[in-house]
Amino acid sequence: MDTALLLTDAEPETRGLLERRLPRDGFALVTPRERPDLVLAGDVDAVDRWVDRAPVIVLGREPAGTVDCVHAFRRGCDDYVAPPLDYLELVERIRAVLRRSRREVEIIDAPPVHIDIATRDVRVDGVRVELAQKEFQLLVCLATDPHRVFTKGELLRDVWGFRAPARTRTLDSHASRLRKKLRAASSEAMLIENVWGVGYRLLPADE
Repeated sequence: MDTALLLTDAEPETRGLLERRLPRDGFALVTPRERPDLVLAGDVDAVDRWVDRAPVIVLGREPAGTVDCVHAFRRGCDDYVAPPLDYLELVERIRAVLRRSRREVEIIDAPPVHIDIATRDVRVDGVRVELAQKEFQLLVCLATDPHRVFTKGELLRDVWGFRAPARTRTLDSHASRLRKKLRAASSEAMLIENVWGVGYRLLPADE
């Protein structure tokens, strides 16, 4: 499954280089409407928009100096790559940031759902729920942003590794089984909402 990267505010030459080379190394470039695993930001101001949603690496611009780097870290970025850009170094930095971020996320709480990723323990209102592998992965994906509607394309890419749109009932059938299992643990909780024509979310939208 490719890692989803958002490339934003990059200079044209840098954008062209990364758009050519990143897909060859297992990275899928996504749009701002999709959920990235990591953001490559060519402008420090972009850190404010994304820091609460995904790890951010700032791509420094010429002329750059210590002040730019410090400013980026104070905004909350996870790493800063000074110019001139070394592509191989950038790839290793991306992988290092992703490793750190994935280790940090071990518990997901989206009441009434509680997920311990390390032990694959899933509970709804304290009741343990046994899930198959893809059901678990689908739940984790939805629980990372429980009120957000994930498109079918996003879920097929992130959970099943589909690299292009496909006509399949795989997602719908897994979502249906997952909904039944969660509902059996808590009949009062409204979980796994199908937003017709768009996709799925774990919890109903906030009123």
